[in-house]
Amino acid sequence: MAALIVLLLRRQRAAQEARPALPRDPFDSSDAASGDPRTLRAGDMVEYLGERMFVRGSIRLKEGGFTWDEHFLDALNEDGSGRRWISVEEDPDLEVMMWTPYEGPDLSPSARTLTVDGVTYRRSEHGIADYTSEGTTGVGATGRVEYADFEGPGNRGLAFERYLGDDGSGSWEASLGERIPNGTLTVYPGSDA
Repeated sequence: MAALIVLLLRRQRAAQEARPALPRDPFDSSDAASGDPRTLRAGDMVEYLGERMFVRGSIRLKEGGFTWDEHFLDALNEDGSGRRWISVEEDPDLEVMMWTPYEGPDLSPSARTLTVDGVTYRRSEHGIADYTSEGTTGVGATGRVEYADFEGPGNRGLAFERYLGDDGSGSWEASLGERIPNGTLTVYPGSDA
């Protein structure tokens, strides 16, 4: 009887090993070795194109049923350079963008298209979201932010934000962005993760 059970178990194991692997989504990052940008928070470190930056703080945004995150990064360069933001959203696919403050002439998001450094961007979204802030971000713990997003060629973006005071006013800040290709961002969780 025991020999029959062993024989049946061996046949079952051999049949399972002979089955081809199930198809997988090549863009699914649920078990990516590079970490999951959806879990970023203050104290984590990220590496992108050989540069390591620390997450100083996060802003969690919500508009209606839609949520996304922005993370303040600091490369800790002595001259203060290297400060950027990473935005992380799923709409429906995961989209991660690296944003750098725009330092050129004043811009306003009032036009449908804007040209910056020879690149033309078209407005894709505009709205007002509620936010909560964690860690060091430069904004209050909670509040509202107006935003306007523009899309450009080659996975580039132009974004405007203004954090609204009690009177509903604020100054526009512009940033230029580029999409971070899947698998090129490495996330190192903080020590208390």
